[in-house]
Amino acid sequence: MGRQSTGRLEVRLDGERRRRLAQLSRARGRPVSEVVREMIDATYQREIQSARARAAERLAHLAVEAVPDPEELSEQLDGTYGLPDLS
Repeated sequence: MGRQSTGRLEVRLDGERRRRLAQLSRARGRPVSEVVREMIDATYQREIQSARARAAERLAHLAVEAVPDPEELSEQLDGTYGLPDLS
């Protein structure tokens, strides 16, 4: 992500979680705040991918009528929506 305006967020951690976070920070050579942001981004991305996979799975189980070949589909769309004005 690009550099954006940041705000503060207070998160209370028990000692063990704070220790783990500090250990990750040292191992990566990055500040704790950057490690937290990276973890948030990674978790968010996993959640989005998981939601998309669930949606694709639901779509795969839908009953769908036969899809016409591309030429027939084009004719149907032209008949319904008309030809685009390319002038």
